[in-house]
Amino acid sequence: MSLVDRHVGFVHALREAGLPVSLAEGLDAARALRVIDLAERGSLRAAYAATLVKRPGHRAAFDVLFDLWFPPATTGLYGERPGEPRETAGRPGPHGDTGGPGRPDPEPAGRDELRAHLARLLMGGADADAELRGFARAMVERFGRQEAGPGRQNWFSYSVLRALSPETLMAGILREVLAGRERGGLAEKSARQWVNDGIRRFEEAVAADVRRRIAEDSGVERIARSAVRPPLDQLDFLRATRGDLARLRREVHPLARRLAARLTIRQRRGRRGRLDFRRTMRASLQTGGVPLTTHFRPPRPHRPELVILCDTSDSVSSFAHFTLLLTYALREQFAKVRAFGFVDTVDEISRFFQPGVDVVDAMTRLAEEADMVRFGRTDYGHALERFAERYGDAIGPKTSLLILGDARSNYRPPALDVLGSLAGRARHAYWLNPEPRRQWDTGDSVASAYATVVPMSECRNVAQLTAFIERLG
Repeated sequence: MSLVDRHVGFVHALREAGLPVSLAEGLDAARALRVIDLAERGSLRAAYAATLVKRPGHRAAFDVLFDLWFPPATTGLYGERPGEPRETAGRPGPHGDTGGPGRPDPEPAGRDELRAHLARLLMGGADADAELRGFARAMVERFGRQEAGPGRQNWFSYSVLRALSPETLMAGILREVLAGRERGGLAEKSARQWVNDGIRRFEEAVAADVRRRIAEDSGVERIARSAVRPPLDQLDFLRATRGDLARLRREVHPLARRLAARLTIRQRRGRRGRLDFRRTMRASLQTGGVPLTTHFRPPRPHRPELVILCDTSDSVSSFAHFTLLLTYALREQFAKVRAFGFVDTVDEISRFFQPGVDVVDAMTRLAEEADMVRFGRTDYGHALERFAERYGDAIGPKTSLLILGDARSNYRPPALDVLGSLAGRARHAYWLNPEPRRQWDTGDSVASAYATVVPMSECRNVAQLTAFIERLG
């Protein structure tokens, strides 16, 4: 593959991974290649990053794809030394073992020697980073391959980590590093952090080398599509893991502030103050006492009030988790926030999000104590009716109503008239749907019917939520 083909493929892979790379930026990167030493892989990475990466959150995906499209040349294209055939990679170990999945485990002494060498590298910190990556490549050669048939083989990270168990080296390293000093103090804390960082780098090096080897067997384009997760702002709420939700917490508070600001602007634009009789009469003197121009007092600025209706059913559990984090953050931005969760009945959940309460504890209590389920199947119609009956006074002329859910009601009556009554009493009403628009009105979805009453927006990720907030202005 020529350098031009590799460049074009790399830029295309970045776009497929969700990184916004324009044609002009791709040309800037190509021009940068003319003024650097292409043999310096670090300079090559820096040149591409400087021209193609716009946000810190995109750097992880960029690094994964760069390692796939521009692997280290010092070890061959995908980890072997130049000229070394792949068959020699599974050569016997120090005691005649071959190791790896599908082959006998190495003898204890051989494994102990490797683990001892890994421990020394972990103690070396960042200074031993190059040697650590080389050791990771060697361990993938030794333990990461599994024969899948004649002429076919698979590569795995877990078998390398299982064979060496780097996380179990902590106790021995601490004994050597502390050397009789008191345990539990700052020295131990620093040493633990040092070793954990080294373990993380080793695991990343193993994963990177496994990806390169799979790319050699299956093609770079194929592994690139599966190896890179979308950037955090484009991560689908419905596919978010627990770890992703923890990272999304950092995105919540800025969005809450912007949402409050946008709704305040709309309220100021949406109503006029009371008639200013004195200014109106003074202006009428210019027209012979006829009040052709009326003047109004500016509206009193105030923080808006917000009512949130959130679907907490299992089908949108990840989205519900994120929206509850958003609810928690919105309490600081609005004069009054009342939050209600529902599955097939509704309960007010504002009490779980009092100021100072830990958000994780609030989520746990909500799941255990809130009365949101009768039979366990989502029923938007019944939930709306119960909300109007029990909490209808929560919505007034100063209230913005925000509904969060996928509008799938298990073929139950949607209660459109009830929703219309609630939206009519609110100053503004909006609906955020975490499903792709192409899936609306499929199966038991009544999204379009609800959208005729309350404006509905697709909101599958942080980028779409940000765009929704920007449109409010």
